[in-house]
Amino acid sequence: MKRLALLTALLVLPTPAFADAAERPSDRGAEASQAASGRASIGTRTGLVNRRRRFVQRGQKVIVRGRVRDFVAGQFMVVRVKRGRRVGLHRVPILEAERGLGRYTLAFRAKRRGRYRVRAVHSATAQQRHFSSRTVTLRSINPRAGVGARGLAVRLLQRNLLHQGYATPLNGYFGAATARAVLAFRKVNGQGESGFASRRVFFKLFRKRGRFRVRYRRPGRHVEYDWSRQVLVLVRRGRAWRTYHSSSGKASTPTVFGAFRFYRKQPGTNAKGMVHSNYFIGGYAIHGYKSVPTHPASHGCIRIPIPNAAQVNRRIRIGERIFVYR
Repeated sequence: MKRLALLTALLVLPTPAFADAAERPSDRGAEASQAASGRASIGTRTGLVNRRRRFVQRGQKVIVRGRVRDFVAGQFMVVRVKRGRRVGLHRVPILEAERGLGRYTLAFRAKRRGRYRVRAVHSATAQQRHFSSRTVTLRSINPRAGVGARGLAVRLLQRNLLHQGYATPLNGYFGAATARAVLAFRKVNGQGESGFASRRVFFKLFRKRGRFRVRYRRPGRHVEYDWSRQVLVLVRRGRAWRTYHSSSGKASTPTVFGAFRFYRKQPGTNAKGMVHSNYFIGGYAIHGYKSVPTHPASHGCIRIPIPNAAQVNRRIRIGERIFVYR
């Protein structure tokens, strides 16, 4: 009887090891339940876009930025940059941003031509689960273009010349109109007096630079003539809306300097071959002319190419101010 009672008591009492296993989940399950979830975005504004595809210039620094929801201190993203078979892995910290979000940034140079694919991954930790971003694709190119060219380089050139305030069509063909816009761009940016879109021209455009900086921000709508660079500028809302190649008065008959107002418009072509003339003082006017060299050559007026004269004439109003300066 004593042996039977002892055996019954042993069966009733639980074994300590089995009791612990029954009362708590596995360590791995506990960690998974406590880890925060996450989502990541990724993007870049570097370079230029054509037909929803992003392009950068070879050698350009590419800046990739992303956001993480939710922010957990001490976490990292591994940004994977792939070109062909070559893969670069970059470990970057997730920093705290506003409203419980995190942010991360990576800068790299697109040293070679070709397609780059960029994706960010967060590997699971005790504090936060695994998550990743979408893939961003961009192409590295090294363009230049001249008269007669067509294709991607010309489309990028025209779209971004226009964005920087230069008068050019958007037809994908490098004609005389695009060459005039390139000439104005190069004169403004100290790149010589040529209508050829060199790599230096694209260097500025890929970095969203090159717009003429106006001297007079008020009034918001006016005209400026920069004699030193021989360019005419239509200003709207305090910034250059359109910038044109032009030519002022030669040394023996110089253009007058100062602030004036347009007082008379003469549409069409007059007896002197002046097209769509806009007079601002005496016989001095802005007008189209058959010859517009890269140096001062007129009798005091401001010459612009005839194909640009109609647009300039439509935009100038009687009473609008013009500032002519060195």
